[in-house]
Amino acid sequence: MEMRFEQEQQMKTRTATIEKFSDADLSGLRQDLMKSGLDSWQAADLISSFLAARGYGVSMQDARSAAFRMEAFSCSLRCLQEELEKIAQVM
Repeated sequence: MEMRFEQEQQMKTRTATIEKFSDADLSGLRQDLMKSGLDSWQAADLISSFLAARGYGVSMQDARSAAFRMEAFSCSLRCLQEELEKIAQVM
């Protein structure tokens, strides 16, 4: 029980420190992700590069999972922001 509480607290702390990306940045990422021919590895690399350029890290597994969710739900800019907040790790 205590372990779960600590994990929830860490997640809240991590999420609270992620910046809100500009709509222009999110739109650019969304357009790049929607380009035909990107497989999950390429999409994950694109997400990783986007976050790294802004000072965040991300595991490739998390990036692939996020790319899948973004594609499956035809993410809005708000959805993209939320997905990035879930996976971004402050460096």
